[in-house]
Amino acid sequence: MPNPAITLKLKRFRQRFRQRFGITAPRVTVRTHYGWHWYIAGGFALLLLVVLGAWWLAQHDEAVQMRSELAGLRQSLGDAQAELDKLRSTAGTEQSVVRIERSTQQQLAARLKAMEQENSALKEDVALFEKLVPATGAESVLRVERLSVISSAEPGRYRYRLLVAFQPSKEEREFRGRLQLIVTAVQAGKEIHLQLPQAKDPPADYLVEMRHFLRKEGNIALPVGAKIKSVEARILQGGNLKAKQLFNY
Repeated sequence: MPNPAITLKLKRFRQRFRQRFGITAPRVTVRTHYGWHWYIAGGFALLLLVVLGAWWLAQHDEAVQMRSELAGLRQSLGDAQAELDKLRSTAGTEQSVVRIERSTQQQLAARLKAMEQENSALKEDVALFEKLVPATGAESVLRVERLSVISSAEPGRYRYRLLVAFQPSKEEREFRGRLQLIVTAVQAGKEIHLQLPQAKDPPADYLVEMRHFLRKEGNIALPVGAKIKSVEARILQGGNLKAKQLFNY
């Protein structure tokens, strides 16, 4: 007959064995330990991805905006071309009429000439703007393009026109400055110089604020008997000269 004490000990041993290694035993979780430098490397990689993503979105938005402006410029060119064709057709029809008034012919010819100049200028603007679409480099670039000066019907008065092109950089997205004109003229055989704007001229007419390109035009009034020899357009920012172009009349 078995000893009751031994039987009791065996029973307690079986209970402990089942509690530790049986179905009711507590679960053990095995985890892999990583060093602190791996967590730092992962955080740096995540931060780098966020920065690259933000930079790409900024570049994408800039390209979309420039393409939108280019589409608007092309639309204006198309409208000007359509109106120019209509004017040419009207001019051809009116010229075939014998009793057309001379004043009407002159007005129509003047408007046709103005539209042709506008159409040519728009084509040049489109060509220049297409060069600026893939912009954004390490440094910003400012240029004065297509400076022209033409005389008006009123003696001593001229009209200037120019295009300012700005290629932005990552740090400088837009440009703010002012336009200055140095006019060289001849009066009574002597050379005179005129600087615009003068004190009486509105400062806003010579303000230059843009992101990509800006067309500026205005009038130049000379003393009686003076004729333009040359005009130099300068773009200033503060006291620094950023770009210039010379037009010899």
